Amino acid sequence: MFSSTAEVRVSANFTAAVVTVSDSCSRGERVDLSGPAVAEALEKFGFQVVRREVVQDDSLQIQNLLVLLAKEVPLVVTTGGTGIAPRDVTPEATRAVCDRVLDGVPERMRSEGVKKTPFAALSRGVCGVHGRTLILNLPGSPGGAVESLEVVVELIPHALKLLQGHTEHSWEIKI
Repeated sequence: MFSSTAEVRVSANFTAAVVTVSDSCSRGERVDLSGPAVAEALEKFGFQVVRREVVQDDSLQIQNLLVLLAKEVPLVVTTGGTGIAPRDVTPEATRAVCDRVLDGVPERMRSEGVKKTPFAALSRGVCGVHGRTLILNLPGSPGGAVESLEVVVELIPHALKLLQGHTEHSWEIKI
């Protein structure tokens, strides 16, 4: 089983985009700490982050950006907008553009997250597929985002290979 202290590195070379969803960051009122933290974690795990974007907590803007990025990369990771505040709309925007939803991925993030803080149960993040791109919602705090990513990162290369049509299950993840 995966442990967040384990060294995980994907054996395939995948590109990714990171999207920070935040009104205050998009207006320049707050420095984006979560996007860089997620990008750094992805790169540590062997992903090449080729795009980083910041967008307002606006469902249509989020949807448009997710669709655009899905044409460019096989993995889009969002951070922010997954809570229960009135403007937290990232899960709804993600569901709106996804062909299929992978319920088990955010379930795993929440089940592991509540071991550190009960507030992880308030996260509504989703994971889904748009075409051949995997879209993953992470919480908005840098720590919560990276910790959530760490508990599911071992699943991502397998999912991406399946989306590319590779069903032989012969690749490996080095743990």
